[in-house]
Amino acid sequence: MAAPLTAIGDRTFGSLRRHRNFRLFFAGSSVSFVGTWIQQIASYWLILQLTDSAVAVGALALVQTLPVTALSLVGGAIADRVNLKRMVIACESILCVQAALLCVLAATGHVQAWQLYALGLVRGVALALNAPARHTLVFQTVGRDDLTNAVALMASLGTTARILGPAIGGIVLAVSGPAEAFGLNAVSSLVGIGAILAIHLSPRPQREEGPQSVLGGIGETLRFAVSSRRVAVVFFTLLLVSTFAFNFDVLLPLVAKLTLDAGPRTYGLVAAVFGAGALTGALTLATIGKARVALVLGGALGFGTLQLVLAEQTTVAGVCVLLYLAGIFYILWGSSSLATLQLAAPEHLRARAASLYFFGFMGGAPLGGLIAGSLTAHGGTRLAFTVAGTLAILVVAVGSGALLASRSAARKAEIARSEAQA
Repeated sequence: MAAPLTAIGDRTFGSLRRHRNFRLFFAGSSVSFVGTWIQQIASYWLILQLTDSAVAVGALALVQTLPVTALSLVGGAIADRVNLKRMVIACESILCVQAALLCVLAATGHVQAWQLYALGLVRGVALALNAPARHTLVFQTVGRDDLTNAVALMASLGTTARILGPAIGGIVLAVSGPAEAFGLNAVSSLVGIGAILAIHLSPRPQREEGPQSVLGGIGETLRFAVSSRRVAVVFFTLLLVSTFAFNFDVLLPLVAKLTLDAGPRTYGLVAAVFGAGALTGALTLATIGKARVALVLGGALGFGTLQLVLAEQTTVAGVCVLLYLAGIFYILWGSSSLATLQLAAPEHLRARAASLYFFGFMGGAPLGGLIAGSLTAHGGTRLAFTVAGTLAILVVAVGSGALLASRSAARKAEIARSEAQA
């Protein structure tokens, strides 16, 4: 019994066991990710205290997510032209200074709403530029064979931080206040920077074509997105399902308040259950260790189907069971999409493939959040989940049909060539 369990453990955590650089990156990220969520909770709480307005909370979320839509592809184009470590350290340093400024402003009592918006915008820009470089740095630390495993482990880390960070942030806010929460995030950023400085990477090969403009790099990224039927199906599945079916940041508090007629404790419970499912999905994908389009489509199909069932639930137990399962399928299609896109990209497009994933996953969030909120206002969370699930299933059906048509055409072409040669 012990031997099979040991083998499973070796597969699940293989990239950590085999790569020193990834161990350093993972350890630093484990601290900085928790700090990020501590600051997130503190920022939203503080803006609510300053304005007593739910609209203000939504506006703060918007200024932090819009840069992703506008700049994530730019970040990928830049990351493919510069030293990855230096770019990540520069972005992390900006995030560290931003957190430190918030700490000082909150501690001195001079913080105002406009400052939170301005610094939130700075944070959004830094994250949009940083994410493609960080994802590509993961590839550089583990290589092709261990990429899917490493991506899944990073997803498990992000999910764990999403559970621990708000819990710690809530305690810090209650005991000390927002200034201390911002200060903890600044310190966590320093830990992350230190880990990246300790990483030693071989230089990336340079393109023979010479330097390329940022706009030219973005154009090449978009051409890669439709360069093959397989890549196009993965990208558009990611983009459309994320935009129209993954709006849980908007819907989960509404489920707790409107559908279950409960308060913040229930909201915390359902959010934690979804996170636990995502952690299970991440560890499952790490054990599988392979990037397959079937996992992208199958995960999206399961995610959409579960939302159709979730639409009919009115009990805490029913909602929790379905959210746990939805968390598993969410990771299967989301993280598999990242690994598939990066493995399909040539070396000179590695960071831009990561930026394509980031754009697909987050670029439609502002629009998707507005749609989810509007649907809930008209027909409750039942309508919002029904529409989301239906659209996800439709996207999978179209993507599967496109792949089957491509394979059928390829077989016919092969038969025609064989007959011509005969």
